[in-house]
Amino acid sequence: MFQRDQLGWVFYASLGLLTAFVIVGVGWPVQLAAGAGAALAFTTAHFGWLYLFATTGFLVFCVGVAVSDYGRIRLGADGETPEFSYGAWLGMIFSAGMGVGLVFWGIAEPLTHYIDPPLAQAEPQTPAAAGLALRYSLFHWGFHQWANFAVVGLAIAYVRFRQQRPGMISEAFRASLGDRVDGGLGHGINVLAVVSTIFGVATTVGLGVIQINSGLTAVAGLPFGLTPQLLILVGISIVFLLCALAPLESGIRYVSDANMVLAGGLLAFVFFLGPTDFITAAMTNAIGEYFANVIGMSLVMTPYTGEDWVERWTIFYWAWGLSWAPFVGSFIARISRGRTIREFVLGVIGMPVLLSTVWFATFGGSALYFEMFRDAGIASAVQTEISSGLFATLSELPLASVIVPLMLLLVVLFVITSANSATFVLGMFTSKGVLTPARSTRVIWGVVQVLVVAVLLLSGGLAALQTISIVAAFPFMVLMVFMAGALLRSLRNERRQMELHEALLRERLQRLIDEHEPPAAEDPLSEIATEQQPHP
Repeated sequence: MFQRDQLGWVFYASLGLLTAFVIVGVGWPVQLAAGAGAALAFTTAHFGWLYLFATTGFLVFCVGVAVSDYGRIRLGADGETPEFSYGAWLGMIFSAGMGVGLVFWGIAEPLTHYIDPPLAQAEPQTPAAAGLALRYSLFHWGFHQWANFAVVGLAIAYVRFRQQRPGMISEAFRASLGDRVDGGLGHGINVLAVVSTIFGVATTVGLGVIQINSGLTAVAGLPFGLTPQLLILVGISIVFLLCALAPLESGIRYVSDANMVLAGGLLAFVFFLGPTDFITAAMTNAIGEYFANVIGMSLVMTPYTGEDWVERWTIFYWAWGLSWAPFVGSFIARISRGRTIREFVLGVIGMPVLLSTVWFATFGGSALYFEMFRDAGIASAVQTEISSGLFATLSELPLASVIVPLMLLLVVLFVITSANSATFVLGMFTSKGVLTPARSTRVIWGVVQVLVVAVLLLSGGLAALQTISIVAAFPFMVLMVFMAGALLRSLRNERRQMELHEALLRERLQRLIDEHEPPAAEDPLSEIATEQQPHP
């Protein structure tokens, strides 16, 4: 049964908007794709620069807060211990954050850039193009991407566990908007967060379905196309909806632990049984080039050539991360009780980026090696079907008949984790911020996710997923700028209150010392000297 006292305006408004989207998508998929394309063209033409500045600004903001005195503030009561162990915490962050994306793009992106170098900075399919491909892959999956999640997660965790307020996106604006977050303005913010989350997760689940279809084609000869993808979506949906009925600890946590064990095993297998020396050398080179060129890559545009590479890649990635930020950020906040701000930022931005770097260097580097030195045909496979590069690469490794099914299982587990985590977050958003939403509410949002993914697959597959991410992310990106400002204001207010409290304590302590201090004893020598002085 629904917990009706928890549901309100945000739930019904969000559900109504997304239901209308599904109806339009089912009835008029071509028109929906055309409208989304027009919105995309307008957004990238007029506001592409804002995506670049905002995402870079979020990274600077997170690093600044972490290294400042604010970094010692605990997301919870002073002295409170974390709810989850460090390993389990990192596993859930990584699984919910970028698992599906890493598997899908881990080979597809480096090989695509190798074939078509970014901004025509190298000749295609040359050593220079290979280095450029791996450098941009690390950039797109590096610090900028995770900073989007950290801003939202930090704001929600601070509000929920430090200020003991509901874990709603609107509550992060209370320091700036005051009680207006309890009215229509706050409801609008939360509805926008729900819609952005649905589209961000739909993009990820859709990519996972496409990757699973490609894997089944490689393993079992299943046709690649819309009908198999819809059938795969139905099968995945049944599993994650059953998982949505379980508590967080037994539902998401154990699946994410299985993700990390399997992902770590596959990563180690490819690293040690693949071209290890090439992988380590390519990774070292890519890291050096990444840090040497990070500022230029962060703010590059093409006003003189009109090329759309930045829009198709960098802005897509930043928009995808921004549209995912309400979901991933809120989920990370939910599992980060007891962490300090410095520990939170290091865990959310530092460790996942390290893992992403190793992943791209291992899988992307192996694919480049096999393509460049063994002429494995991986580039042509990617050109034919972008998701097929993963399985073409794995086929070059020993025990391919075992590794390919395991990789396919990993994709399935990542999709289940992402969709299952999203049902919790959407339930929180639409149930007044409760930490454990009703199971029925989570199931409803799970069904809505599935329907939105199906509509996007019907409207154009991968292109539709990329388009809707960029368009849906724009309004929430603007909100995140104000969210960061509100969080900084809250931290300053707490710092002032702490300084005032400490000053009052010092004043009271000094007053107590003055009141109870015994009078100073007189010097006996001075008394004798006084007596010996002549009297008039």
